[in-house]
Amino acid sequence: MPERREQIFTISELSKEFDITPRAIRFYEDKGLITPGRKGLNRIFSKRDRARLTLILHLKKVGFSLSDISQILDLYDIPDGQLTQGRVALLKFKDRITALEQQQVEIDLAIEKLKEGCEVIENHLAEQTERRDRSDTDGVIGFSVAPQPQVS
Repeated sequence: MPERREQIFTISELSKEFDITPRAIRFYEDKGLITPGRKGLNRIFSKRDRARLTLILHLKKVGFSLSDISQILDLYDIPDGQLTQGRVALLKFKDRITALEQQQVEIDLAIEKLKEGCEVIENHLAEQTERRDRSDTDGVIGFSVAPQPQVS
């Protein structure tokens, strides 16, 4: 039976796949979120590293801190079939949903206030423009009010 090799990835392959810089991947490595092996000076990433990077990027996209992400990832290796990881992740996800819903309420309110402000400013500008246009043309329609030079 042929020996089954684990699929490996280079930093540039992952960088291209996830559209992030190698520096970002090294940052996650420095924070202990992924732990690639080494082959000489090159980093070698396993399917597990790739899966962890996928999760890191998804959690960052929805606003989780690196600390929260680290807590969730660290629970993966507890020998309870990832039940603890799932429970903790579920609680953190629900907390994040609550926080995002509150932000959404605040954003919706801010948008309404800005729209009201735009309406007030637009009305003010329209009134000012109308007044200026009226004062520029009072009593004279289509003629210049500047004195004409005399020819001698």
